[in-house]
Amino acid sequence: MNGNNRAGLKPGMQVLIVQKKDQSSGALTPGRVKDILTKSLTHHHGIKVRLETGEVGRVKQLLAEKT
Repeated sequence: MNGNNRAGLKPGMQVLIVQKKDQSSGALTPGRVKDILTKSLTHHHGIKVRLETGEVGRVKQLLAEKT
């Protein structure tokens, strides 16, 4: 799954984001969603979120929850 749709995201989900400083390299940062910052339902570059660590970026991939 990708992170272009807000409906698929919830606080606590594990995701991979690209931070603004990493956009040119495409480096992804893993983390758990704390806040969803994008208000629109979709965004073609990914929904912007804040991770529990405080890092902000756009969601590129949703990770499967471990059960």
